[in-house]
Amino acid sequence: MKRLLVTGGLGFIGSHFVQMALERGYHVINVDKKTYAARKNLGFESFPHYELIEADICTMTHLPPGVDFVVNFAAESHVDNSITANRVFFESNAYGVYNLLELIRAKNETDRPVFLHISTDEVYGSHMTGECTEDNKIYPSSPYSATKAAADELIYAWYKTYGIKYIICRSCNNYGIGQHPEKLFSKTFDHLFNNKKMTVHGDGSYKREWLYVGDNCDAILTVLEKGKTGEVYNISSKEEHSVVDVVKMIITGMGRKPEEWIEFIPNRFGQDGRYAINCDKVKALGWKPTMTLKQYIPQYAEIYKKTYGSV
Repeated sequence: MKRLLVTGGLGFIGSHFVQMALERGYHVINVDKKTYAARKNLGFESFPHYELIEADICTMTHLPPGVDFVVNFAAESHVDNSITANRVFFESNAYGVYNLLELIRAKNETDRPVFLHISTDEVYGSHMTGECTEDNKIYPSSPYSATKAAADELIYAWYKTYGIKYIICRSCNNYGIGQHPEKLFSKTFDHLFNNKKMTVHGDGSYKREWLYVGDNCDAILTVLEKGKTGEVYNISSKEEHSVVDVVKMIITGMGRKPEEWIEFIPNRFGQDGRYAINCDKVKALGWKPTMTLKQYIPQYAEIYKKTYGSV
């Protein structure tokens, strides 16, 4: 049974990964500082091969023994927050990674885990045509993506200088159950449930790829099991929609008229027009996405109806 130390394992993507890893028989040591985005009552404690350590990756002083992988989900991820309060993003996303790398380096070389870091497609910056491969240079636009890019560069430097083994996964926009309502997909449902108009930056024409969180976690586990150290793997769905079209899809799926439930607000600083990444490399390991946004919206709506009685 491989032992995984998962950071941020109570967050949105991290918690789905922990669930999947436990179900597949991994021993999971979950490190989480329980911020506002932490999920509760997930039932992980029912697994005998699960441990929880409440800690901050910035201030951790040691890693548990016998860990095969450190899988790092811990991060501040809301772009709007990074624009108004960027220091915490640097501390968590860059300094936190530095500290984890140093904790790995402090171990005997024969006991060092592989560092599997969860990055983002946003590090590539905006590309209005084509797809970014893992070989593209990175041009981050926001404080959020800049701190994620800094982490990627630190990891590479610690590999070159100290021999720290690593794998980096760069994922596109995720959606699914348990996502904090600061994110577009869950925020739209939350606004509709509370009979509020959904706000959209600018004209909403900027495009993103949309990936089901379960598919993302399956890809990350595939990389963990079959990928090569010293490599970067893009994870995407090939399902590209503009932000306003996603909002319209959700509103229409709720039986409402988009023109009555959308409020356009000023664009945010540093807005990227389009992200698109090529994921042939991870597909070559045997992975492929199974869910589409259009398939999932009715499922998510049903969960809301069961939970709240109406939407």
